[in-house]
Amino acid sequence: MCYFQQTRWSCGWWRWGHFKQQCPKEYRTGETCGMKLVYETTFEEDRCKICKDIEKKQRKYAKLQSDIYRWQREGGRSATIERAERDIMDVETAIQGLEQQHYLKVHETL
Repeated sequence: MCYFQQTRWSCGWWRWGHFKQQCPKEYRTGETCGMKLVYETTFEEDRCKICKDIEKKQRKYAKLQSDIYRWQREGGRSATIERAERDIMDVETAIQGLEQQHYLKVHETL
């Protein structure tokens, strides 16, 4: 039951920070007992890194979609369209993975 700093973002994402105080269960200097408790929580108003990464992927997805629509109107770019469609599937998979990772961390119990 050693105490650590905690950072929590507005979206609910959190992470452990630096070690702050040793509990009475651990007698060795500089060691922790392995059980983490929150000493102090710092709230960040900004979005977490995962949210920022999701937004980047969503912008890339929207750009690829608009490129595909434009290329379909122009015609004669079937290979480029196929590559962009494969890229869109990769971006969708990445977004889903990031969203799942975010969900699991936000709903994880301390």
